[in-house]
Amino acid sequence: MLDQGSNSELPAIPAKRYFAIGEVSELCGVKPHVLRYWEQEFPNLKPVKRRGNRRYYQRHDVLMIRQIRSLLYEQGFTITGARQRLEGPQARMEVSISGQIARQVRMELEEVLQILRR
Repeated sequence: MLDQGSNSELPAIPAKRYFAIGEVSELCGVKPHVLRYWEQEFPNLKPVKRRGNRRYYQRHDVLMIRQIRSLLYEQGFTITGARQRLEGPQARMEVSISGQIARQVRMELEEVLQILRR
């Protein structure tokens, strides 16, 4: 699960349906070649591929990448350990993603509130 520290230093996820690999790279603080590698290592990470084999990530993919980043870079898991953690009981993953979505929505609402106060 992402901790508050890692979540606050990453930019908010815009309200879009699909994200290009460059956008996801910036949103998650990971280089594009790392994202392509993680697609091979984590079976749950499957972006939509369209013409020209271009990858389009959805919001749940971005949240999963942030979780993988947290497991590897902040919590010290190996690739194998992170994969096992993510493939564990499905309930744990859903709770984690729900918490991340709730934090993201809250951050976006606070931004809207700041704009309205101006």
